[in-house]
Amino acid sequence: MPKLRRLSGAEVLRILEHFGFSIQAQRGSHVKLRRIGPAGEKQTLTIPCHQELDTGTLRAILRQASQYIPEDELHPFFYTE
Repeated sequence: MPKLRRLSGAEVLRILEHFGFSIQAQRGSHVKLRRIGPAGEKQTLTIPCHQELDTGTLRAILRQASQYIPEDELHPFFYTE
């Protein structure tokens, strides 16, 4: 079974920018990402820009991103094979 990778906030930002998200705002260590979906709706994610994200936090980010991006496309970036 593949394991969840240990990623930093900056790495997660780069992954999500690959899928069309861009930095909208930052407050402290939290970065707000936004993109406009195919139907014109705003899609927003908030990512803590920490050195290493806890596995629970990373899992929550993956779950939230899965609302907008198919999980099979996100899987190679977040899990080891």
